[in-house]
Parts: sequence; C-alpha cells; structure tokens
Amino acid sequence: MTVLPSVTSCGEDIDDVLNHYYNPPHPLKAVRGEGVYLCADDGTRYLDCSSGTFNLTLGYSHPEIVAAVRAQAGELIHVTSKFQSGPVNELVSRLAEIAPEGLSRVHLKSSSGSDANEGAVKIAQHHTGNPDVVSLFRAHLGQTMGMIGASGAAFRRAPFPSQMPGVVHVPDPYCARCFYRQERATCGLLCAERINDFIDYASSGRVACVVVEPISGNGGNVVPPDGYLQALRRLCDERGILLVFDEIQTGFGRTGQMFAADTFGVTPDLLTFGKGLGGSGLPIAGILAQERLTGLEGHHISSTFGANVMAAAAAVKTIEILRRPGFLENVRTVGAHVMSRLRELATQIPFMGDVRGEGLMLGVEIVDHDGAPDPALTNHLAARGMEYGLLLRTSLYGFGNVVKVRPPLIMTREEADDMCDRLRRLFLDAA
Repeated sequence: MTVLPSVTSCGEDIDDVLNHYYNPPHPLKAVRGEGVYLCADDGTRYLDCSSGTFNLTLGYSHPEIVAAVRAQAGELIHVTSKFQSGPVNELVSRLAEIAPEGLSRVHLKSSSGSDANEGAVKIAQHHTGNPDVVSLFRAHLGQTMGMIGASGAAFRRAPFPSQMPGVVHVPDPYCARCFYRQERATCGLLCAERINDFIDYASSGRVACVVVEPISGNGGNVVPPDGYLQALRRLCDERGILLVFDEIQTGFGRTGQMFAADTFGVTPDLLTFGKGLGGSGLPIAGILAQERLTGLEGHHISSTFGANVMAAAAAVKTIEILRRPGFLENVRTVGAHVMSRLRELATQIPFMGDVRGEGLMLGVEIVDHDGAPDPALTNHLAARGMEYGLLLRTSLYGFGNVVKVRPPLIMTREEADDMCDRLRRLFLDAA
C-alpha cells in the first residue's frame, strides 16, 4: 500500500487535512491520468479496471477532450439552462441522432444519474397519473433519497426513515442464482412473468413505470437471459406501464453498441444516461424520452448545473469519437478477447464462479468452495489488486461478490492482455 508523504503540496500536515474529510479517503493520492492508467504521487502507475467510477469512457485526460474543454473554458463555462448555447444545442442534436428509435426528446437538466432517474420517474408519474414504481432487487439507480428508496438491497435503505412510497421490488433475471430455482431452458422467464403477480398483489394497482438497468451495474453485472427485456417490454405495453432503461452505466459504448437498448434490441419509453457521456470525467447526465411524454414543466425536473456548457462541449466530442469507424467494433473485439481469457482462467481457479458481460462491461463472480457468494474474498482480491498495479471495484459497495472489469473503452489489445496477465497473477496467487 502506498504511504502518503507527511505534508501536502500546501505544506499542511496530511493527518490534519484528512481529519477534515467527512469520510476518510483512500490512501492513494492521484496526481495524473494517462489513457487507461492512473498515476499516484509516489510514481506508481495503476491500470484502472474501473474507468474511475465507470465514467471515463475515453480514459484519463483524452487529448481531444482536454482540447475541447480548454477551448470552451475560454469562451463560456456555464450559463443558466434557461438559455441556449452552441455546445448544448449541438449536444441535443447529436443525442437525438444516436438515440434508440422513437426517443426524440432530450432533457439535459440533470447533473447526475440519480437526478436523471428521478426525473424519468417524475415524467412517468405525470404522464400516467399513477404513483407506483417497479424496480429490481439489486437495482442501483442512484444516491438521492428517492432513488435509494427505489433501489434494491436493504442496507441502502436501512439508515433512512423516510423513503419514496409506492416502490415494488421484484427478483432480478439472475440465472446463476435464480430466485425461482428454475433452469433457463424450461423456466418460461418467470422473472418477467411473475412481475404481473407483484403488480396485482404488492402494488396499489396503479404503476407508472418499471425502471431497469439492461445490465445491472452495482448489483453484480447481471446480464438478462435472451428474451427477458422483450418480455418486459410486452408486459409494460399490455398494462399501460412505461418502461424506463437506466443506462447510466451501460450507455455510450460500454456494451459495444451506443446503448444497451441497441445491444438487446429493445426500445424503452424513457432512457436515462450519464457517467460515460463526459468522456474523461466531465459531469453530465440526462433523459431521452418519446415525443408523447413531453409536458412536464422544467421547474419540476431542472437542476443548476444540468446544461453546463463546458460539460456539453466534452460530451459532443465524446459522441464524435464514439461514432468514428471502428471504435465500437474495437470495444466488442477487445471485450470478447478479455471475456475469453477470463473464462479460460476460470477453468483453473475454483473461486471464479462465473464470468459474464457484454463489450467492456464484464464481471467475475467470486464464490466459496460450496459455490456460495464470497464477499470477503471479493473484497480481498480488490484490495490486493493494487499490489499488482490494478484498480478494481466490487459489487454492492463491498457487500457483493462480483469483481467488476470495466476499463476505458479506448483499451487496446495489448493493454487488455496486460490487464488479463495481472488479473491472472492476482487470482492464481490468491488461489
């Protein structure tokens, strides 16, 4: 573990500085980022398997993003979202071009994924006149009070007495640990079909929307079985419920397509996005909606920095890069190579219970000798990863048993092999 110097660059004692943090930070002190690598103040260079917080689509300090931000900073950094600006207008146009078919309206007044999801729920409630929200057991959705109530996992809601009412949680499409103890070949997709029962018997009967991550992010990188999202689309259509895709983590190339909606061939009524749109870390998020869902006044879903001009300039450049010939193909090719190497390694490592994902959104499930989830070993692997020059994150804030492998989308085949070689050494030594 890196030991921090005794003083900061300002000459203050580091222990005194750390005492002022509400939550103590990790000992690593970052000073520079280069592509897929993060550099610490002691000169150590780490390969970032997590793309920061899964938001560095183009890696650290991508030169074209840096240039776009510098140029925009000299012109206009921010203006109230009431007004237009060149970068925001262009971003809205580009988003409408790449959006799944039918999602023609763009709302950029959300400055985080949590705000975007809350905004989508508000639109759904306003449009349908119904209050209830259906989400999955392991859903993340965000950190605001409303989204904590809608997210899965009891530990996230436990400290807070007041939460969003009318949320119905239903089992995930998690074939490896099927809630209904079924086999995929004969299950009839009960994970989708039984949602009807939850609506009939556990809700008020007035459901505004189903909010789902096409691939669960923090919940364990759970990839739905073939047909699940199509079945969910049919269920929503039959019952007059809006389908919301939370693509905060899956959007902008992460699955090898622009959106996971494209990967799975299912179009939602609303789609939320964030994280990766900023390219190299500029904060921006928002909502794509069908034309028919307009009408909720802006003051109900606006936020101060939602249409930040500098972030919009970075986002425009990010989309331009993602759309270049071969970029997304490389994500799919490198992702398939990493998947193949990890699955081959899993044949040698008993605690690697499953390797799953799409594109460069991969997860390794860690299990004990009985095949049960092993969060302790999962956290141990992530912590030891730094000794191998790897930055790793785990599922469910350390309560889960999945090591997430989501490097920047600019990763080359050579960098992918470097990452896999390091993961191999880490896992073999732990085994």
